[in-house]
Amino acid sequence: MSNKLKYAPSPPPEPLNTDSPEPSPKKRGRKRTKKQYFTPDTDAAIKEYLASSNQDERDEIFKTRIWYPFYKLAENLIHTFKFYYTEVDDLEDLKHEVIVFLLEKLDYFKPEKGSKAFSYFSIVGKNYLILYNNNNYKKKKQRADMTAVDEDEGVLHQLGRDGRKQDIKDFIDYFTEYIDKHMFTMFKKENDRKVCDAINVLFKRRENLDIFNKKALYIYIREMTGVDTPVITKVTKLLKKHYKNLYQEYDQTGYVKV
Repeated sequence: MSNKLKYAPSPPPEPLNTDSPEPSPKKRGRKRTKKQYFTPDTDAAIKEYLASSNQDERDEIFKTRIWYPFYKLAENLIHTFKFYYTEVDDLEDLKHEVIVFLLEKLDYFKPEKGSKAFSYFSIVGKNYLILYNNNNYKKKKQRADMTAVDEDEGVLHQLGRDGRKQDIKDFIDYFTEYIDKHMFTMFKKENDRKVCDAINVLFKRRENLDIFNKKALYIYIREMTGVDTPVITKVTKLLKKHYKNLYQEYDQTGYVKV
């Protein structure tokens, strides 16, 4: 018996159906767009946020309904306009910084004037990134031209060139002492005090820190406290007001009444 395998013959191919209908023409029309991230609910959420005087309610609205649209807006602005001159290694940190800036500008938005939230925050975010991008480009050029500068020359030493280094140092010492004494009067909530204390610690350790940009400080404070960004923004706003008022007092009298 032969060991060769026997194969059955293949059936003949089916005859072509020449009577089959012609393929239907492609439908014309607009292509499907990407899923919208700035929706009518985003507009409604912003209005509710602005109308509320309850900070806990505001924080919840921002976290659940505004944060993501702001995140996507920041992402699109960065990549659409190529804002890649940054002080960070990860663009996620830059997006976070844009979100913080937009949050600070929320109270300036006036929907009753007929402004569209998307247009308003797109312009605000774009202008912020233009300044941020240009400043970082200048810094990179300056670093390239400053190879002869002593490596130990820090930011505070740079400030001292205009004769204000010692004044600023003395004032911040007064300021941190003032915050220590009045923290529980200024902030009633535990999370607010956590953030305030973390910021005060950073002021006290300022000469030993290598972090001097706002974005990095926000991330550092968030890691220290475990508190969400809206709380950090709220506390820093109030501390800024105290800082300005106390500095005027210091500038006039040479000290701060702790």
